[in-house]
Amino acid sequence: MTAPDRMSSSATFAADAAFLLTDQHRDPLAGQGRVPEHRPDPGEIAVLPLASPFFSEAVQAGGGAIGDLSDRTRGLVWLSEKRAEELTEILAAHPGIGWVQLPWAGVDGFAEVLAHYADGSGPLFTSAKGAYSEPVAEHAVALAQAVLRELAPKARAARWAPVRTGLSLYGRHVVIVGAGGIAVEIIRLLQPYRVRITAVRRSASPLAGADRTVMTDALADVLPTADVLILAAASTGETRALIGARELALLPETAALVNIARGALIDQDALADALREKRLLGAGLDVTSPEPLDDDHALWREPRCIITSHSADTPEMTAPLLARRITDNVRAFLGDGRFVGIVDPAAGY
Repeated sequence: MTAPDRMSSSATFAADAAFLLTDQHRDPLAGQGRVPEHRPDPGEIAVLPLASPFFSEAVQAGGGAIGDLSDRTRGLVWLSEKRAEELTEILAAHPGIGWVQLPWAGVDGFAEVLAHYADGSGPLFTSAKGAYSEPVAEHAVALAQAVLRELAPKARAARWAPVRTGLSLYGRHVVIVGAGGIAVEIIRLLQPYRVRITAVRRSASPLAGADRTVMTDALADVLPTADVLILAAASTGETRALIGARELALLPETAALVNIARGALIDQDALADALREKRLLGAGLDVTSPEPLDDDHALWREPRCIITSHSADTPEMTAPLLARRITDNVRAFLGDGRFVGIVDPAAGY
């Protein structure tokens, strides 16, 4: 049985424990939980929308008692982003649920669910944010190198190139938008390349490992000197189309753009125009909007665009990390209340 056969699609998170390397990656936020303002009451935990022995074992490893959804349910491990509307209905019908564990690092797929509780009412939501930092950061660096080295057009060529081309990552200026676990791990992975790193984030607080940290409103000031621009920020109303025609025009023609965050951060039509007009060296996109990207979208036809179909964190990589996050948060739910990956419903991440 092949790996794709062993694992479900991203619609519903499931896992074959016998296939997974459970100690391959670390969760950098493990052990760094915090107590929420309102602690949920402990009790039975349901694993939905489909039964998963692997994640049920993760609940039990934390000391949790698993039960069918009922009036006794106090905690909920939700394993599907595609069925977010169903989650809304369940929470409305079972107001006793005080804690919900979501499966992904980004929670934009649950935006409508969270909006119901933006006023602070309802359950405590936790996500896997930070947990998938290692595999996603690894993919980001791989895409950056692939674009700089011009691997996409070279791989598509049907004859030997007359001239050797490509740029080295060493000593470049890398601009990273975002300051979460993925950004921190990208910075760590880039250390051997002696790059200069500028971090762009919502606050002016310095990001460890970055040579310079600026706020989002200063993005336009740093783009003209960026050799590599990596997007690693959450998808919110504020970051939608953060990189549009204006921002792309500020980048040097030799710059590489990498997006391992969410497709909504980029105006994809503007990106297609920039690539077609050779105003950008290339782009490495693990995410698009929508997903999958329309078959006739211009980006598919751009020889300098690499699209990797949201595979930076495959189920084989993320399932063990999610299981550990579930176990940690079940212990918090039943014990000291120090939850990891707490979501702010009002902020959307």
